[in-house]
Amino acid sequence: MVAINCKTPLSGSLKTASRAVVCGKQTTGWAIGFVICNIPCNLINSINHSTQSTNTMYRYILFLTALFLAINVSAQKAVNPVHLILDSDMGPDYDDVGAITILHALADKGEAKILATMASTKYDGVAGVLSVFNTYFKRPDIPVGVPKGDALTLRDWQHWTDTLLVKYPHKIKTNDEAWDAVKLYRKILAAEPDHSVTIVTIGFLTNLSNLLNTKADEYSKLSGSELVKKKVKLLVCMAGKYPSGYEFNVMKDAPASQNVYAHWGTPIILSGFEIGEKIKVGLPLIRNTSLKNDPVKDVFRISIPMAKEDSLGRMSWDETAVLVAIKGYSKWYILHKGKMIVANDGKDDWDNKGAGQAYLVEKVGCHQVQSLINELIQHQPGDRD
Repeated sequence: MVAINCKTPLSGSLKTASRAVVCGKQTTGWAIGFVICNIPCNLINSINHSTQSTNTMYRYILFLTALFLAINVSAQKAVNPVHLILDSDMGPDYDDVGAITILHALADKGEAKILATMASTKYDGVAGVLSVFNTYFKRPDIPVGVPKGDALTLRDWQHWTDTLLVKYPHKIKTNDEAWDAVKLYRKILAAEPDHSVTIVTIGFLTNLSNLLNTKADEYSKLSGSELVKKKVKLLVCMAGKYPSGYEFNVMKDAPASQNVYAHWGTPIILSGFEIGEKIKVGLPLIRNTSLKNDPVKDVFRISIPMAKEDSLGRMSWDETAVLVAIKGYSKWYILHKGKMIVANDGKDDWDNKGAGQAYLVEKVGCHQVQSLINELIQHQPGDRD
């Protein structure tokens, strides 16, 4: 829609061309329809005098239309990406595969900048599996961190990780070639602007607990807890079952969970078991015959038939955490504020009087998120806006 305002003559060289008015509100760039304002009166009035003037008017409008479209595209690309570290157990379940795919898909759209991919488990080959996905999505140089001290070694029972390591190229071959996860955290955080980093955990809290316990080193004079408070903007976790229950990521390394949820120094958003349980994805992916030699498709293709509970698609716990960390929660969820309390046996309870943390509560039906996840996990490398 184009509306012409004849009240004010154009001043200077199209100064108003950098603004669009949408639904009565002035905005920059982002526009579905736009209103072109301040076209010179003499040009508009001349439209009644000759066909030549009419053609001139149409050309002028087309020029401004093209200019606004160019500004719109530029504004979309100029959106500040979320600087993000992904911390995954990449193996016991395969929703981690959907999560890292969404991360790369949104990075390709300019919505995220991937600072590192961390493993919170240290089974042989986990660094290589992370490297498979980073390499497939044309980011082979993303640093990978693995726990070098005590950590769980849980992995996939379907053996899709073995298939990926044999079939797909990966720059990092062994865990020994990967960073110590805690050192990588400290190195990255120290180099980033204050309050700028979003961390997403979709596995155990092992690395983050160890990070909190660190002291000054070659990367920063700050302790781990001080570094987190200074550099981290938000922590988003797939963790817990609300308002109370046992959840895998929390209970498997309960001491680490206790430490993080008691002492973390920035806001935390938690996507609980009940959120992802309802979201079933993967069938459109494995039925998409146009996708060839795709490690994401291979994982879902191998795993879905092996469990009756996945006949309608795999539940999507980890994908929701990445989605919320990058796109925000407000379109699909509301926040229930308080604080998680973790018992010695790993059971989580919720303190409604607590502060600084919140878990997601559905605002709309799960099918909206399900459709979006199904779309994003079919993303192909190189499809960058």
